[in-house]
Amino acid sequence: MTNLEILKTLYTRYTKTHLSKIFISVFFSALVASSTALIAYLLDPAIEKIFIEKDQKLMVIIPFIILFAFAVKGSSLYLAKYMLIQVGGEVQKILQLQIMQSILKSGVEKINKKHSGKFLGHISLDAGLVKKLVTDTILLITKDTLTLFALIGVMFYQNWKLALFAIIMIPLASIAAKSLGKRIGKVTTESQEVFGSLNSFFLEIIKNHKIIKIFQNEGYENKRLNKIITTFKEKVVKIETVLVRATPIMETLTGLMIGGLIYYSGNLIIKGELELNNFFSFLAAMMLAYQPVRSLATLNMGIFQGLSAAKRLLPIIDEDNDDKNSQKHLKVKEGNISFQDVSFRYSESLENVLNKISLDVKSGEMTALVGHSGAGKSTILNLIPRFYEPLNGNIFLDNQQINNYSIKSLRDHISLVSQDVSLFDDTIKNNIKYSNLNASDEEIIEAAKLSNCVDFIHKMPNGYDTVVGENGVRLSGGEKQRLSIARAILKKSKIILLDEATSSLDAETEDKIQKAINYLTKNKTTIVIAHRLSTILNSDKIYVIDSGKVVAQGSHKELMNTSSIYQNFYDKQIRS
Repeated sequence: MTNLEILKTLYTRYTKTHLSKIFISVFFSALVASSTALIAYLLDPAIEKIFIEKDQKLMVIIPFIILFAFAVKGSSLYLAKYMLIQVGGEVQKILQLQIMQSILKSGVEKINKKHSGKFLGHISLDAGLVKKLVTDTILLITKDTLTLFALIGVMFYQNWKLALFAIIMIPLASIAAKSLGKRIGKVTTESQEVFGSLNSFFLEIIKNHKIIKIFQNEGYENKRLNKIITTFKEKVVKIETVLVRATPIMETLTGLMIGGLIYYSGNLIIKGELELNNFFSFLAAMMLAYQPVRSLATLNMGIFQGLSAAKRLLPIIDEDNDDKNSQKHLKVKEGNISFQDVSFRYSESLENVLNKISLDVKSGEMTALVGHSGAGKSTILNLIPRFYEPLNGNIFLDNQQINNYSIKSLRDHISLVSQDVSLFDDTIKNNIKYSNLNASDEEIIEAAKLSNCVDFIHKMPNGYDTVVGENGVRLSGGEKQRLSIARAILKKSKIILLDEATSSLDAETEDKIQKAINYLTKNKTTIVIAHRLSTILNSDKIYVIDSGKVVAQGSHKELMNTSSIYQNFYDKQIRS
């Protein structure tokens, strides 16, 4: 998108709905401009009537008018800014909501491609820069442009020759600022990338703090941290340097103008073409015009910063993540699942993870997937709720091709219990309730009982209202797993996906979890992945997966006679 297209998009989507507040801000900006011009003009009668003619009546009136003008200017400036602060806050809120909505709708693979720190950079830094573009740009363009024109009007009123000389500064300042604006856009883009990396690094440090401590790599991480922060500091310094680079240019131009103005006005006064009171009024108008000229000259720097941020945000917001089959709903009565010649490859992989997989999972039965790590078992599981889409082949649920129906209607019938349990930094109650937000307290307690959670919940300081910490940091692995099963029980899904749900647990905890799983999967269509064959020996059907292919299938007894791979697993785990 070009810069003009981005500005049009920002106006249409985010500022058009706030035109009433913007017009009110423009009105108060006009009052700021008028009062500023009035202050400059009043020096003319003040000097003439008070200091030269010594008019005692006006000596009281003019100061009161000047006081009133300053009061109007201050109040109007406050109200103009207040209106735009409200607009800016709303724009930033909408941007942040749209970014998060886009992320929530995005496919798993899209989200996995980008570190969470980058997304945080978009939500915090970029949304703030776009907000600043909208609010500051409108305020500066209206307030400073109107003020500048009003003051130029005063200057022309006092002496048109001096006014023509003074306005030469405006195009010179604009030329100087144009090149700086382009530079600021480039540096802002670079700094945002580094800011995203910095966010990513901080998140990883916090997440992996135990690993860092046990391997005593604090020094190594400090070096990495120092390198990233130094790079970020350099980018920030570059931005600040470019922003203040206009100052010496503007000061030099102002000095040149004032020096020339005094020389030229001195000649006019000597020739009798300019009175002293007119000169002071003109000088006041010119000095007051310095601030809006400087702001307008550097305005494009802020615009380029905002445009640079918008270029990063709009593609995320505009991603087409809508479900094209949202109006077509799956009708699930039994829960039979069928894979027919399904192949899959991750976008960054050169080889297929799955190669023409065909398998059938019958309603109400437990089907197990067995194979070496990396064989493709978890990928099969992830294709069922459409976390990923197959490269070739079709997946059917009750003879309905799942990619022809809405994702919501598919996932309504699926629960997932994984080895890597995800919990929110919320209460135990709300974590269980997450699968069914309308569940009653009685239903939540019943799910907790059936998943063997009650014994540890009652030991918690606040029971069901105990906050579990970030990703359940205050709970043991087994406790987190049982909460995950309680969540699945509460959903009452026809299809249960178990991804190594009992791995890495002690015997007693595994027994409790296995009992909870037995209740969860009773009369449900269940697909289970387990490294421990002891947990799936009684499965109705077992598929042996190797290198992305089904190499054997059958019951435990059948596979012991037909599959060398399965026999090898059994010999290593059970007989040993």
